[in-house]
Amino acid sequence: MLSCSIRSLRRLKCCCNKRWSSLILAKGYCFSKPKVVPSFCNTDIKFSRFYVWEQQSSLRQWRRRSLYTVTDTYEAIELALDSVVKIFTVSSSPNYFLPWQNKSQRETMGSGFVIPGKKILTNAHVVADHTFVLVRKHGSPTKYRAEVQAVGHECDLAILVVESPEFWEGMNFLELGDIPFLQEAVAVVGYPQGGDNISVTKGVVSRVEPTQYVHGATQLMAIQIDAAINPGNSGGPAIMGNKVAGVAFQNLSGAENIGYIIPVPVIKHFIAGIEESGKYMGFCSMGLSCQPTENVQLRNHFKMQPHMTGVLVSKINPLSDAYGVLKKDDIILEFDGVPIANDGTVPFRNRERITFDHLVSMKKPNETALVKLLRNGGEHAFTITLQPLQPLVPVHQFDKLPSYYIFAGLVFVPLTQPYLHEYGEDWYNSSPRRLCELALRELPKRAGEQLVILSQVLMDDINAGYERLAELQVKRNWWTGQERQRN
Repeated sequence: MLSCSIRSLRRLKCCCNKRWSSLILAKGYCFSKPKVVPSFCNTDIKFSRFYVWEQQSSLRQWRRRSLYTVTDTYEAIELALDSVVKIFTVSSSPNYFLPWQNKSQRETMGSGFVIPGKKILTNAHVVADHTFVLVRKHGSPTKYRAEVQAVGHECDLAILVVESPEFWEGMNFLELGDIPFLQEAVAVVGYPQGGDNISVTKGVVSRVEPTQYVHGATQLMAIQIDAAINPGNSGGPAIMGNKVAGVAFQNLSGAENIGYIIPVPVIKHFIAGIEESGKYMGFCSMGLSCQPTENVQLRNHFKMQPHMTGVLVSKINPLSDAYGVLKKDDIILEFDGVPIANDGTVPFRNRERITFDHLVSMKKPNETALVKLLRNGGEHAFTITLQPLQPLVPVHQFDKLPSYYIFAGLVFVPLTQPYLHEYGEDWYNSSPRRLCELALRELPKRAGEQLVILSQVLMDDINAGYERLAELQVKRNWWTGQERQRN
């Protein structure tokens, strides 16, 4: 079936109602010659009967969920006014070059909203390295003391609790909804910079896919919208209908009106882990580095049949359960029965695709997954237990002081990415190259291993002549890091 030409698309835009033309393009319809004319579109362009039948149920669902009236929007905002709060945070982050002291305190502001259980949901970066947290209700001059109950820095979410009964008078909780479809409208409610009162910004969903979370330096599902998300908006809800579609958390630097919200599946995963275990458990990983198999010669080399698709395993984390099961150069064909394409994506919703890492990250710790793979031309199936994995060099260390050891004026510290961040915003280029390579590429060999460096030398008689030693990796008996072999 041939897809429509650019001329056809222009014609569609001219002869169709804008709302429906957006719907048609968002749903990915293809056009061909004659069969069925949809009743909602007064145009000569005709849809293929097959595609109309295929999309009919999704189309009805999309219409029910997205085409709510302006009154519905106002009702949703009115509901949010009794739930959204302004958060005032005093924080002090460590000085990783001088790990025995902290930097000056600074004050920041963010947003949050009430969820069931008399809890407030916000972003982790709003309360990171906090020393004091206050919250204020909409329309109230009083600020109340809040405590941070749980934080998930990877997913950039945090839960606050307020003990004062007075605070909860008149407060309503917001319910979590579903992942919005493309072109669905959402209203972002919060307290962005530029004023003290609550702000509401309306936008539509542009795309849904795994995205790099700036605060947690991880890749999880996110929703891109065309509404501006400014400092202070972070932690506020994105309302769709009368439910929460996500949590505002970041924007695209250098671009206008491109913001991102954390979707409901990530939020539910975070909350469920805390309710079940009493603490944040993290997001699972297989501990693999995989390569696409889009190259024909590559597929032929590994004896992949024409009907086979998958990704090539290039590296395995020694701490993962997959280390003793999978092997380098295995081709992963399926994950829990879901076929993996040659580009590493899997089907998602209505003719959309996302990377298969999303399926892995939504697993609970200690859950198992069935992995089907191709090895030496033969198909095999293995069960793997999934766990959150920690890198050799931590990517963040919020809410705690760094460890250090001083001997004869020599300052030893574990290498962390926050240590490298002390070199400035362009730390990747300005920090020592050898340390940067270790931080980004080295894998741990055993649990609890650390990579220790000589950070600097504090001048004294005992270390005279060694003052130029700095940024050196500590080695002993061929092992790297704090866990050293004993004699």
